[in-house]
Amino acid sequence: MTELKKIMHVEDDPSIQMVARVALEAVGHFEVCTCSGGMQALEQYPTFLPQLILLDVMMPGMDGPSTLKQLQQQFDLSQVPVVFMTAKVQSSEIESYKALGASDVVVKPFDPMTLSEQIRQIWQRQQR
Repeated sequence: MTELKKIMHVEDDPSIQMVARVALEAVGHFEVCTCSGGMQALEQYPTFLPQLILLDVMMPGMDGPSTLKQLQQQFDLSQVPVVFMTAKVQSSEIESYKALGASDVVVKPFDPMTLSEQIRQIWQRQQR
C-alpha cells in the first residue's frame, strides 16, 4: 500500500486553514499545500500533485462541488481521493457529495488531534 504523504487542503477560512495545517503537519507529518479557494487549487494542483484533496464545501466564488468538477475535468483524479469538509452532514447531503465523486466527508468542526488519523483511515479504505 502506498503511504499517504501529500495533501491539498482547500479552505477559505484562515483560522480553519491554520488549525488543519498544524493538525496535518505536526500531528500527521503530512506535506500540506493550503489553497484559499477553488481557483488556487486548480493552479496549484499540477505542481503539487497531491495524493489526497481535502475540500471545503462552502466557499465564496467557486464552492467545493464546483471545484471538484473543475479538477475532474482538468486532471485525472481516479487515484486521488477527494474528501469534503463540511458541517452539512445530513445523509442526503453526504450521498450527494459521494455522487459527485467524493470518497468521504469529514465533519466540521473537526478534532485537530484525530484529523490525521481520520484521513489515514479514508486513504487506507481507498487503497484496497
